[in-house]
Amino acid sequence: MNTVTHHGRETAYRTRGGAAEGPGLVCVHGSGGTNDVWTGQSRLADRTPVTALDLSGHGDSDDVDAQPGPEALEAYADDVVAVANATDDSVLVGNSLGGAIAMWVALERDLALDGLVLTGTGAKLAVLDDLLVWLRTDFDRAVEFLHQPDRLFHDAEEDALDRSRAAMRDAGRPVVERDFRTCHEFDVRDRLGEIDVPALAIVGEHDGLTPQRYHEYLAEEIPECDLAVLDDAAHLAMIERPAAFNDAVATFLDGL
Repeated sequence: MNTVTHHGRETAYRTRGGAAEGPGLVCVHGSGGTNDVWTGQSRLADRTPVTALDLSGHGDSDDVDAQPGPEALEAYADDVVAVANATDDSVLVGNSLGGAIAMWVALERDLALDGLVLTGTGAKLAVLDDLLVWLRTDFDRAVEFLHQPDRLFHDAEEDALDRSRAAMRDAGRPVVERDFRTCHEFDVRDRLGEIDVPALAIVGEHDGLTPQRYHEYLAEEIPECDLAVLDDAAHLAMIERPAAFNDAVATFLDGL
């Protein structure tokens, strides 16, 4: 793992294919995740560098003292910008909360971008009220709820489910709650027309957390945005269908 120091903390990231040509991807995980969710995208490293980071408080990155909502979103955006500047990568790939961060960076930060890949995400990310309560009062119940079929995963192997549960528990209840509450407050529906780089919205057909209509809305409202729907996948399509996901990203890169 590499690290970059910014705003008084260190953000950890891993780069594969650093010598490859191409614009470079910065992959941003979702709530309670780590850079490990992007392991399957290492297969793209023969055509472009692939960097995956741990947001503050996740994996090997230092935590940040930030309140859920806009303050945490800004802090996470700082992480992404710092890594993008350190690697010179210019395509942000974001899942769920990571997709929200990617859109926020495109809208609010002075970072030269060539494109966005937005997967399992949306312009507004309201979270079920019961889940917000469980994240505060019954963390185990929240974790198990998220790992029921057609939420994070459609029909994943048990080891993938175990790794995902472990990542959330390692991040800890306060960080995971911060993530989901930051999602809950995110809403850029009235600003999608300001995104001035090409985008691709990828959704698993069984995604019950951020369904297909969220991605259709992105494709309709972002001036230059295509839609890809992946069979036999849910919210973490890059884990369940890595080959199909990578093919969609490769086609997108070819069009840049």
